Amino acid sequence: MIFDAPNSNRFWADLLVEELIRCGVDFFSLAPGSRSTPLTTAVAAHPRARHHIHFDERGSAFLALGHARATRRPAAWITTSGTALANGFPAVIEAAIEGVPLLLLTADRPPELRDTGANQTIDQVKLFGAYVRWFVDLPVPDPQMDPAMVLTTADQAVYRALRSPAGPVHLNCMFREPLAPDADGFDPERYRERLGGWWARRRPYTDYRPARPVVDAGPVAALLEGAARGLVVAGKLDDPAEGPAAARVARHLGWPLVADIGSGVRLGPDPTGGLRIDYADHVLACAGFVARHRPDAVVHLGRRATSKRLLQALERTAPPLYVTVAPTPERLDPTHRVTHRIEAPAAALAAALAAGTPRQPDAAWLRAWQHASAQAEAAIEAVLEEDGTLSEPLVARLVTRHLPPEHGLFLASSMPVRDADMYAVGGAAAAPVAANRGASGIDGTVASAAGFAAGRDRPVTLLIGDLALLHDLNSLALLRRLPVPVVVVAINNDGGGIFHFLPIAKHAGVFEPYFGTPHGLTFEAAAALFGLAYARPETPAAFEAAYREAAHRPAATLIEVRTDRTANAALHRRLLAAVQARLDDGNA
Repeated sequence: MIFDAPNSNRFWADLLVEELIRCGVDFFSLAPGSRSTPLTTAVAAHPRARHHIHFDERGSAFLALGHARATRRPAAWITTSGTALANGFPAVIEAAIEGVPLLLLTADRPPELRDTGANQTIDQVKLFGAYVRWFVDLPVPDPQMDPAMVLTTADQAVYRALRSPAGPVHLNCMFREPLAPDADGFDPERYRERLGGWWARRRPYTDYRPARPVVDAGPVAALLEGAARGLVVAGKLDDPAEGPAAARVARHLGWPLVADIGSGVRLGPDPTGGLRIDYADHVLACAGFVARHRPDAVVHLGRRATSKRLLQALERTAPPLYVTVAPTPERLDPTHRVTHRIEAPAAALAAALAAGTPRQPDAAWLRAWQHASAQAEAAIEAVLEEDGTLSEPLVARLVTRHLPPEHGLFLASSMPVRDADMYAVGGAAAAPVAANRGASGIDGTVASAAGFAAGRDRPVTLLIGDLALLHDLNSLALLRRLPVPVVVVAINNDGGGIFHFLPIAKHAGVFEPYFGTPHGLTFEAAAALFGLAYARPETPAAFEAAYREAAHRPAATLIEVRTDRTANAALHRRLLAAVQARLDDGNA
């Protein structure tokens, strides 16, 4: 294939695509465009290049992000020149903050057209700034240049995308016309010998061997052995394999485990044998409990947790020993309370602890957290049963309770991820959970969930709010073309429900038009437009039936749940008040 290229543009693009595939990059998300023709036709012709085409550059970038998040391998985003690149910026930012490997293959005009007023030409050099791990302005294909340069660039790009801290890498690819794969007398055969047997080897041109640093977590492990009343916090964990390691740390220390919904250990059977505290967010809303149960040590594994109350409680109590463990060099300390930092996977600390003697838990300390969590769950169940409506907290419970074993769960920012973190049923099916929580934007959520499903090659349930869905409505077109189904559970409360929990909600004159932003739209017509099955249940029983049916349907479904923003805020307050009353009565 490489040595059949009709012109130099296509030859370079073929080299680039082939080498990326050899390096493990086999998924390409493309948006249509003219200047990227050499890259697009190279992907289309490659027998091992899996690809997906979407008409919107922003959606196609988030599709690549979701795929890379699922596989932990770089996915490639191909786009044409001009403002097309800017549409991918939100996905690039998210990938940078969350450490998701991405390759940005952006087509560009040649140097002689820059700063000339040429059509669809902007300054693309280092456009993404500090949000990329590496940038290369690839020169225009030149028959006089050694083609091995293209191969070594691809190898370095993949390596830089994967090495810690992982993230996006930008290859800006300049092409002169002709862009189509038309023959122009170019002879690629003359480069076969110069590539030194690379084609026959079927391996990357450059063999990168990443460094494996030796991690000494022993001194911190020794410090932890002296702490009596501690907490293990499993925040957002990038690698699913780190969830079991977090559980091992909690088991060895005998401490309660506060597991974020994105940790991989919040859903499913408790891997700690009773140490997991599923309703910690509600427990920590009780000032009396927090005052009576100040930890003297905290081990925080991974990135930040969703729960703001957890963050606030640890900021107030200021544990004298606060250890964070993550495999990246970022600070990960928004409250400035961290006393020790281990740059390593959670498994490194688990191994260091395993070298010592397992601790006997402080029975009273552990029992207090377990009792408080059980009381919180009982209060939540009682209030929701009394309420009887298909509320937003109940939807989060029902989805996590009935999530099929083969499904992944993708959570939109704003209220869906918070409701799942607070109200998920922990003992139901275990499931990989993903969310765009790096910058916590609502853009690109549908496309990210589609990419997550494609990367896993398994069905996904997406829990999303109405504004996030409206923001990415055209990405519903992706769902009907996926090989696996996505169930979209859309909470439609006619505006920005999360703003009801902020102080601005008290200012009635300005709140509704500027923050509540009601839109008066529903999604049945959108489902029909994009060829999705649709349901609009109005009761808990009807929702359970609709969700079970959708979860076993071979094609995508949109389930719309209508709620009221004001009533939702009031229900959340009642739930918290009920938990506080139980904990205060029991003096937990």
